[in-house]
Amino acid sequence: MEFFRYKEPIKLMAKAKYFGLLSLILVLSSWAIIFTKGFNYGIDFAGGTLIQVKYDKKAPLKEIRSALSKVEKYKDASVTNFGSDKEIVIRTKSSSSTVSKDIGKEVADILKDTGHLEIRRVDMVGPKIGAELREKGLKATLYAILGILIYISFRFEWRFALASVVALIHDVSIALGAISLLRIPFNLDILAAILTILGYSLNDTIIVFDRIREGIEKAKEVVLSDIIDESVTRTLSRTTLTSLTTFFVVLVLYLFGGEILKGFSFTLLVGVVVGTYSSIFIASPLLMWLGFSVQEYKKALAEKKKRELEKEKMRSQFEQGVV
Repeated sequence: MEFFRYKEPIKLMAKAKYFGLLSLILVLSSWAIIFTKGFNYGIDFAGGTLIQVKYDKKAPLKEIRSALSKVEKYKDASVTNFGSDKEIVIRTKSSSSTVSKDIGKEVADILKDTGHLEIRRVDMVGPKIGAELREKGLKATLYAILGILIYISFRFEWRFALASVVALIHDVSIALGAISLLRIPFNLDILAAILTILGYSLNDTIIVFDRIREGIEKAKEVVLSDIIDESVTRTLSRTTLTSLTTFFVVLVLYLFGGEILKGFSFTLLVGVVVGTYSSIFIASPLLMWLGFSVQEYKKALAEKKKRELEKEKMRSQFEQGVV
């Protein structure tokens, strides 16, 4: 199915510097937001206790906060609505003295005079475990990027690998900047979404790079920008259809998946849009900016093919007993 019909390649690389400037502004702005505002770490990473409570009518937030403030360990508790005005989430710091107790029953007793309620969920993570999860999450992300760099270096060429990793850093930076700006709780779900973005963006980038490599091998001209324009134009229909399909699925998840999935699906929405953009307008131009040479690449391919033919010839002679 052809989403775009074209007779001539779209001259995308002629505007590459503008896209590069836009991305640089977005990435630097994201880093500035992250360094100034930081992340709103959720229970998974910061440690603490989360209690989800459902009322049979609108939750009386003032009464709930007043009742909790009368108990020492709940004085600093945060009380917010969760999805609807009938549900709330209570977040508070955990302590070793409360781990063995039934926190849900304790909170229900404290709030018994605020209305008919039901304890839906209780999550508790100690601060040491939260710090450990944070460290392991960071390592997982770094290992994933390192593995991608090694894989693409072997499959393509080091400039392709570097361009793809820069594009991945671009995508993750903007997604993290959006999370920090909107104060979305950063937990294991968000980390899973970040790792998913890495895989999604890489998949798009590799498909574009495959077309560029094919274009280099077949093209007679040596102007890299023209080859990239031709290759990217050929992938536009596939990239657009795949991205739109993924985007609408995640959008439905965001709209109807419930409050628990809001952060995860929002992060994926940002990642799908930014990942599709970067595979075309960031990763591809980076090949030009990194000094990729079509002539040298074709020469290297010719030498590789020559070595393979010589090995095949020697193998054939050995099998026939000539050598």
